[in-house]
Amino acid sequence: KILWVLKSLLVSYFVTAILLFVLAGLLYKLELDEKAVSAGIVAIYIAATLVGGIVLGKMAKMKRFLWGLLLGVSYFVLLLLITLGVYRTLDTTGMSLITTFIMCAGGGMIGGMIS
Repeated sequence: KILWVLKSLLVSYFVTAILLFVLAGLLYKLELDEKAVSAGIVAIYIAATLVGGIVLGKMAKMKRFLWGLLLGVSYFVLLLLITLGVYRTLDTTGMSLITTFIMCAGGGMIGGMIS
């Protein structure tokens, strides 16, 4: 079952990479402002965990919302670890961190429920 979570996380981060490349292209071509980029990043978090939750829910078959929630939390923790590894600090407010956690966990849970 750990492999299910790892495969779903891999799918989520693959979706994240693709969508970040699309966002970067839009940023380059359309010269988006900071608010549009921030909204895009929020949408990417939700979309990636939603897709990962769907993939994990299809594998789990039972208690899919809990598996999706686990995926969302795992995605957030891995995102946090990557951020700490790259920047060596969390340059954000506590409320922003909580909001990101809720978005990731909620996206994964919803993905699990609709799978």
